[in-house]
Amino acid sequence: MRRIGAIFQPAFPPERLRAAVEAADAGGVPELWLWEDCFQQSAFATAAAALAWTERLRVGIGVAPMPLRNVAVTAMEIATIERMFPGRLLPGVGHGVQRWMGQTGSRVASPLTLMREYVPALRRLLAGDEVTVDGRYVKLDRVKLDWPPAAAPPVYAAGEGPKTLHLTGEVADGTVLTGGTTVERAAEAVAAIAAGRTAAGRDGRSEAVVYLMAAFGGDAAEARVAHELTQWNMPEDQRSAAVGDASAVAEVAERYFAAGVDAVVLQPTSDEPDLEGFMRGVGEVAGIVAR
Repeated sequence: MRRIGAIFQPAFPPERLRAAVEAADAGGVPELWLWEDCFQQSAFATAAAALAWTERLRVGIGVAPMPLRNVAVTAMEIATIERMFPGRLLPGVGHGVQRWMGQTGSRVASPLTLMREYVPALRRLLAGDEVTVDGRYVKLDRVKLDWPPAAAPPVYAAGEGPKTLHLTGEVADGTVLTGGTTVERAAEAVAAIAAGRTAAGRDGRSEAVVYLMAAFGGDAAEARVAHELTQWNMPEDQRSAAVGDASAVAEVAERYFAAGVDAVVLQPTSDEPDLEGFMRGVGEVAGIVAR
């Protein structure tokens, strides 16, 4: 099922979250995604608040950094939120920005090894299993959640390079593709994820979620997006964005769906002057895509 979502990025202060969440909910946005950047906002605190302020909105965490959080703590966070708001949390984890991980003393020498150990352990804990692992980075001795969720939510993992994308297909339920992923690269990513899942002997398919920079409006919106992509040092061949009215943005989203992506999550620029209006625009896009 094709899905449209919106992002509340951590460049916005936490006190702006409620108004954005309520605008998204009122505007018919199906999913609100956020992530955890050092040293800004806690992903799980903001996700819990967003869920508490609404009754139908699903909230995705795309993503929280694995090196920064012991897997048992992450499982406890997810299980607690899932039990309070069943079926509405879409949790995800990733490598984390290596420079920030170094600042916190949590950087690992092999992020791929960490993901290979961490995500399966997290999924098993959320399934209610007693888990013992003696890995390079993940070490658990008969750990079992007292309050596992009634139904474990899907666990997403972030991927960018081909090795990581393949691994997310092996170990996760879905993959989050970062902003700047072009339609062509999204198609390649979907194939790599599927290959990883097949290599691991897993049935079914993994979801692919892509972040897409978006702005509603004319020349001013174009300028904001161009400035943001320049701030990211994004190469010209990776400058993927959607600008214009809701129909124009929906047309760009459709290209990603055609490439095999399951969810297109629209990301405002960090200087978006009307965040609540942006959420309403995303709701319009969601309505167009659902027709």
